[in-house]
Amino acid sequence: MRYISTRGQAPKLNFEAALLTGLARDGGLYVPETWPQWSAGQFRKLAGKPYEQVAAAVTKPFIGSSLKTAQLDKAIAAAYGTFRHQAVAPLVQVDESLWLMELFHGPTLAFKDVALQLLGQLYDIVLKERGERITVVGATSGDTGSAALEACKNRQSIDIFILHPKGRVSDVQRRQMTTIEADNIHNIAIDGSFDDCQDMVKAMFNDPKFRDRVNMSAVNSINWARVMAQIVYYVTGALALGAPDRAVNFAVPSGNFGNVFAGYAARAMGLPIDQLIVGSNRNDILTRFFNSGAMKMSKVAPSLSPSMDIQVSSNLERLLFDLFDRQGKKLGQAMTDFRETGSFAAPKRGWAATAKLFKAYKLDDRETLAAMRDVHKRTGMLVDPHSAIGLAAALEARISGKGSATPTIALATAHPAKFPDAVEKATGIRPALPAHLADLLSRKERLSELPNDLGKVQDYVLAHTRLGHNR
Repeated sequence: MRYISTRGQAPKLNFEAALLTGLARDGGLYVPETWPQWSAGQFRKLAGKPYEQVAAAVTKPFIGSSLKTAQLDKAIAAAYGTFRHQAVAPLVQVDESLWLMELFHGPTLAFKDVALQLLGQLYDIVLKERGERITVVGATSGDTGSAALEACKNRQSIDIFILHPKGRVSDVQRRQMTTIEADNIHNIAIDGSFDDCQDMVKAMFNDPKFRDRVNMSAVNSINWARVMAQIVYYVTGALALGAPDRAVNFAVPSGNFGNVFAGYAARAMGLPIDQLIVGSNRNDILTRFFNSGAMKMSKVAPSLSPSMDIQVSSNLERLLFDLFDRQGKKLGQAMTDFRETGSFAAPKRGWAATAKLFKAYKLDDRETLAAMRDVHKRTGMLVDPHSAIGLAAALEARISGKGSATPTIALATAHPAKFPDAVEKATGIRPALPAHLADLLSRKERLSELPNDLGKVQDYVLAHTRLGHNR
């Protein structure tokens, strides 16, 4: 398996190199040169198998010869052995044709654990064999940070720096990052939005001198390995509902588009997915894009679902690459124009198929609270505001007839206790943290606050990474 950049100007890489590189040197994102093609028979063989076995089968074609089979199996076992549910991503039935996939049984109570626990293991294997160390720099809108820090803490070959927007993540999200005790982790609160944090990370990647000095890598979903690991639960969910012999829909609350793109990748492999239903909050750039074919950037507005408070969905570039017939130069120019003008129109060729596959809906805070209240009233379940948006989008698609009678799986991306204020406001019930995090709000925090200034952030990284001192 070889990986190519969406901008078309960077070298092709194998999986190992793409894992360590993160963002391509031309500013693009790595994607597989070709999608592995699976037959219905290959999917059927995995029906009813343990999650770990499905993960090994699904990821192997993307990893190729970069890892031995025994190495991959060991990494998968270590990644998912600590999850609090044996199924890793269990399904709970909501009604006759709607299921909720609980993706929050990992150590930090969010779907990011599913990918990042594996990513940490893969880093360990590859870096040990190469005798190298890296500096990981990432941005988070809430959940990626804690999951990445948990996956990388105390690893001798990694120093990790996570940027988050000051005051724009929940208390639980922040404390899950800032209370981890490990010498190799560094939390940075930026006086700005998530988009500001994400832009800084990309700017550091696009600074060759700095990037090489610290041997920089990424844990954000700009790293292909993140998306690869997420493909697995689309496969397990679909198989549980009868695929490949019947199609399924997936409803996904999304801001940065990485989770949804994993569903697109699963479909590209041959999994029968009828529709991918996107749920947005008030920062609805994805909904506007899929409903009109145009993107127009606006200011980020804080919401009850802060992990989706995004106006630049970086992973959308991977989908646009296919819309541009994989012509990297044309896409690169379009993305440059978008950054300069704040607007963008998708190419007409291929748009009809894309608009048929993706349906998108928006919920503001009032509607999100109503959705949380309604789910609890009908089922007794407490859901966090992000998961509620996914559920509401699934129901809206069904009501409008766009979701048809096809069974739909809505992704529950976070445990309700990560957003207790919103859950309590909607239902009158304050969800408790699981036992392993029961004392979270009393733990000592460690973080640094920095201005929205790229130079100052780079200076901080250089001062604290062990590689920065040695080059």
